[in-house]
Amino acid sequence: MKIIKVSSLSGSAEALPAGGNFDGVYYFDATFAHLEQVVSRQKTVLITDSNVFQSHQTLFDGWQTIVLPAGEEHKQQSTVDFIVKELIAKNADRNTFIVGVGGGVVTDITGYAASIYMRGVKFGFVPTTILAMVDASIGGKNGVDVGIYKNLVGLIKQPEFLLFDYALLQTLPTDQWINGFAEVIKHACIKDTALFELLQKESIESFKSDANKLAALIEKNVQIKTAVVVNDEFEQGDRKLLNFGHTLGHAIENMYQLPHGHAVSIGMMAATDISVSVNNFSTSEANQIKELLEQYQLPTQFDFDKEKIWEILKMDKKRSSNTMNFILLNKIGQAMIQPIGMNELENLIR
Repeated sequence: MKIIKVSSLSGSAEALPAGGNFDGVYYFDATFAHLEQVVSRQKTVLITDSNVFQSHQTLFDGWQTIVLPAGEEHKQQSTVDFIVKELIAKNADRNTFIVGVGGGVVTDITGYAASIYMRGVKFGFVPTTILAMVDASIGGKNGVDVGIYKNLVGLIKQPEFLLFDYALLQTLPTDQWINGFAEVIKHACIKDTALFELLQKESIESFKSDANKLAALIEKNVQIKTAVVVNDEFEQGDRKLLNFGHTLGHAIENMYQLPHGHAVSIGMMAATDISVSVNNFSTSEANQIKELLEQYQLPTQFDFDKEKIWEILKMDKKRSSNTMNFILLNKIGQAMIQPIGMNELENLIR
């Protein structure tokens, strides 16, 4: 097990720079059994969903556990209310530690519920999907959807730790592997040309079949996102780059009940096309992105109701008055924040 501490007090570790209020510990290549070395069973409540619980039921033996219904449609305030009532029933107090065990929906909800219960208790995550390991569990964004509006309510509060047990990925269906690789490709597009080139040479099957290769990929992506977050925790600058593909992606995700990675893939392709239109992004590099997304079995086009999607886009958190902060590409591996007027953006979307 590799332990990396990323702290604004202790300095950097393995190219994970310290900054802001970020102070967390990553347990890489761990096992779920290591959790008891990190937190006390008696003072901890685990939160998971029905899919994870059914796939790994024996892991939860002896732990106080709250099981949520699975699915993005349950990432709502009513689910948080249920968690709070369950915590009360379990006599959870300010010394209770809460651990989210699951994918991005579980970690988002867990962090939010823990942050507001008794005005905030400590929490950590055991991510169980590729998407959660490389993206959703990292960075402290916690919250819920409001109807079809993604992540409209929430806050930024960092977990105390992340524990990575790669064995948990073995039960993932193929569509969840595909879903997670959208965020891996996103990181490559905005920050890492070498990662992009690596992905071109590999496949989902090659990563699934090689534990060392998979571990290196996950740690690389954790490194990329953490390096951004610790320097811009509250998204005043570079952290906005992590929204590449998410503006349109979030708008269509809940409207059409798409997997997050599929929606982001479609959003990345749209942002790539807009980059070609308004930012002189190379057509040949745009084609490389399209080919890579398709290589990892992700969609690159989608027929959506432009009127309805535009209404959702207008409520996006990245909007500022009459402009939207849109993430475009200068070249593969280098992204930029481009304010686009709402009228111009409407024409581009249409």
